[in-house]
Amino acid sequence: MNATTDVLLEVEGLRKYFPIQKGFIRKTVGYVKAVDDVNLRVRRGEVLGVVGESGCGKTTLGRCLVRVYDPTGGQILLRSGNHEIDVTNLGGDQMREFRRSVQMIFQDPYASLNPRMNVLETVGEPLKVNGLASGRELEDRVGKVIQQVGLRVEHLRRYPHSFSGGQRQRIGIARALVVDPQLVIADEPVSALDVSIQAQILNLLKDLQEQNNLTYVFVSHNMAVIRYISDRIAVMYAGKLVELGAKTELLDRPKHPYTELLLAAVPRATDRHRGQRTVTPGEPPDLARLPSGCVFRTRCAYAHERCAAEEPILREIEPGYFVSCHFAEDLTLGGVVSRVKSLPA
Repeated sequence: MNATTDVLLEVEGLRKYFPIQKGFIRKTVGYVKAVDDVNLRVRRGEVLGVVGESGCGKTTLGRCLVRVYDPTGGQILLRSGNHEIDVTNLGGDQMREFRRSVQMIFQDPYASLNPRMNVLETVGEPLKVNGLASGRELEDRVGKVIQQVGLRVEHLRRYPHSFSGGQRQRIGIARALVVDPQLVIADEPVSALDVSIQAQILNLLKDLQEQNNLTYVFVSHNMAVIRYISDRIAVMYAGKLVELGAKTELLDRPKHPYTELLLAAVPRATDRHRGQRTVTPGEPPDLARLPSGCVFRTRCAYAHERCAAEEPILREIEPGYFVSCHFAEDLTLGGVVSRVKSLPA
């Protein structure tokens, strides 16, 4: 991938392996390759959607980007002004500074809030920990961001149990935004909410992005959500990035067989096929015992002998469009934009 001046975050060869340990002495007998040799760039001001089935590695990728997990290998570079920060080797004060620039919105609004802390304490904690504000200034900043996410200043003294799921997620969003980050990693931020509330939170996130010039990496298994929120889409399978491109092109003309299957599994929006969907055949592979060659070949309708013998690399087949498939240029895959049901306004 060629370097560009608008790149905020660059990921090269990122790996996260979890050891498999057995026996009394906990001997390592193998590794679960949750993220394996991922390369991507996140542009300033964009929403990069990361999509895939459960267990594909998308959440682990997001947590590596914010250093909730320490990567096993590879490099994460954050471009701040004229400087490049090697995120993979940060510690101490440097890590604290990085966390002011990169924040995370978590999936579960019930588990991500401390029940013993009120809204002021929860949202104000990042300001306090980073020495950015205290006292009256802290309360003013928290009050401002709370209003930005659609809550009221009167809510500052209330505790999580008195809020609905959607309101709790708004509190989580406020906590992420209170330090004015450049990049926000959103890990399935609406999957635990009712559909009507999902739309409200997605609209809020879009509005906040435009108002604050934010950059999002948005992780979701829901293709309708990814379609609504994203500018570009990255498709993950078995810990690997298999397709990356502009949203419209990827949804209309997918280049990887796995993306085609993901889209075919979405319920159709037309009257004739309303509620119908194609079940993706097979099961994702065991991440501790991946097949040889292409990791998707055991489920792929287009697999050839080469797929078992040689692992495809992620390559640029068109300007800005990347695919890891030996036959990407030869396949004519089904675009299913019309099947991806829009979220309610």
